[in-house]
Amino acid sequence: MGAIQPTVDARRQLASKLDLSRRSDLELLDRFDRWGDDLVSALSDVYNVSEVLPELLNILLAQHNARSEDLLQRDRERILEPDWFQKPDTIGYVCYTDLFAKNLKGLNKRIGYLEGLGVSYLHLMPILKPRPGANDGGYAVMDYRSLRDDLGTMEELRATASKLHASGISLTLDLVLNHVALEHEWAMKAKAGDKKYRDYFYVYPDREIPDRFEQSLPEVFPDFAPGNFTWDDELSGWVWTTFNSYQWDVNWSNPAVFCEYADIIANLANHGVDCLRLDAIAFIWKRMGTQSQGEPEVHSITQAMRAFSRILTPALIFKAEAIVGPAQVSAYFGEGTHAGKVSDLAYHNSLMVQIWAAIAAKDATLLERSLSRFTALPNSTAWGVYLRCHDDIGWAIDDSDAHSVGLNGHLHRMFLADYFNGTFTGSDARGVDFQVDPASGEKRTSGTAAALAGVQAALKAKDRVHLDVAINRYLCAYAMVFGFGGIPLLYMGDEIGLLNDETYLKDPAKADDTRWANRPTMKWAAAERASGELAPDAPLATYAEHRIRAGIQRLIEVRQTLPSLHASVATQVKKGTQKGVVIFNRRHPAGHLVQIYNLSDQGRWISVEELGGLHGHVTDHITGHSFDLAGGMPLAPYEARWLTN
Repeated sequence: MGAIQPTVDARRQLASKLDLSRRSDLELLDRFDRWGDDLVSALSDVYNVSEVLPELLNILLAQHNARSEDLLQRDRERILEPDWFQKPDTIGYVCYTDLFAKNLKGLNKRIGYLEGLGVSYLHLMPILKPRPGANDGGYAVMDYRSLRDDLGTMEELRATASKLHASGISLTLDLVLNHVALEHEWAMKAKAGDKKYRDYFYVYPDREIPDRFEQSLPEVFPDFAPGNFTWDDELSGWVWTTFNSYQWDVNWSNPAVFCEYADIIANLANHGVDCLRLDAIAFIWKRMGTQSQGEPEVHSITQAMRAFSRILTPALIFKAEAIVGPAQVSAYFGEGTHAGKVSDLAYHNSLMVQIWAAIAAKDATLLERSLSRFTALPNSTAWGVYLRCHDDIGWAIDDSDAHSVGLNGHLHRMFLADYFNGTFTGSDARGVDFQVDPASGEKRTSGTAAALAGVQAALKAKDRVHLDVAINRYLCAYAMVFGFGGIPLLYMGDEIGLLNDETYLKDPAKADDTRWANRPTMKWAAAERASGELAPDAPLATYAEHRIRAGIQRLIEVRQTLPSLHASVATQVKKGTQKGVVIFNRRHPAGHLVQIYNLSDQGRWISVEELGGLHGHVTDHITGHSFDLAGGMPLAPYEARWLTN
């Protein structure tokens, strides 16, 4: 109830500055009536509202007046279709602009390629201006209001967004919330002695408080960035640096920081951005005695940012980059009073981990246990689902989950890392180790999907039989991603099975970071070959590219026809009675869809009793074949089926 009067006062102030004879101004006030209380109540959880709200209203008005008519119209359309990102025809594609097409001008020429693939959601990895030299893959942002010099200008970004919109493609960019580069204007002013900007950061004169924080803080990059604080001579203090010494954590307990980011968000939305990936969102609130991840204030701040964006730019949605366990991730969609008011999307990191883990173990028991722990999402939200991303894979196997299915969590994580770096006997994966933990010996894994699935090893061995097995494994894993529900995120080059890129080893700025192995440059000649006719005498590499492209294209086309894949309905996961078999049940009013995956290298049988009520005549939408189930059906190694009656 405490937020009611501040909301009323804020509405009065806003209305007094609007011309309500203008359609767009009247719509802005209507949206404040809808989301204003969400904004004010969330701000009240963290800040003194009387301090932050007047400045926030000034930002709202200025950015509203700067919004173009075409984007105002896009706002109107998205309000009428708020579930646009939940629909089965939403297909995601993720890439680095320079690796995909050199720059924004080159990207514009490749929009037709994305359309042909079926893409309707494009995530361009960090393009805002980073610091020179080492910059954590672009996540050490030096200027939120300009782009990398080699990629283009903000004006070109706006033009690219417009071209994407005309082709039915929404644009996603990264917004780093936890930190800025030490060369950022705020940091430079702090170093120059400006107290206002010094208060934008966590700075301590000695090690007393940092040492107390360190007692409970984990290390994100123990190999090359140990500790969470860095001494800075110009500040004459220890500054909080969770990720790298050149990335300074910003102080979100300062309401001026919230206002700064609100203006940044509005500016990006006014350049045509449809979705912001909230990078490192879990880390933005610090609390002594905790890991300073996922604190309650994180969700209040996110609700306030989302409500502000809904009022100003309702075409914009948020995606939380929260790589946390099953028990924590639902908070980023909103729980309790925040339910459905926080992020619209979040990454399903556990799905990625469990798919690979089940492939390595040829057993779905742990997958079923882990995924069953996820609670239902607010029906206005969706998962971002993926088989791999630009980063490494951290083997996030929960010890209690492992114990419940008879495994030792530590030993299983060690097994997975060894399996996917190819040192485990019988493995044909070709991943690369990333960040070995000096205490436990556990490590993470880098590598493209093709390298992890065995395609790379089979091509090197020139083994056609093993190549077919590896491609089947690859496509089965991707079928799970496209069939789970949410936005499937296809990482650039996975549609043709790009292999690990070892050229990063020759670049001193990248050589110590194995994640660059799974960030290859797009091979356009291969993409053209893969979408053309396959000659009978084609080389094995061309054969692999062609088969993978055809398989991925088929999954996209089929997915787009199945309304039961709308993200508002959750997937029920269970293992089959035979080892390595996974069953996804999707019960939707438009039709019951049962998906079956054999993640083993042996043939399996699935009985009709396991099919969740399907019986008699069924259609497998992946192959297009219809048949009678009778008592069940066989499954070939790494076969995927999507069945309806």
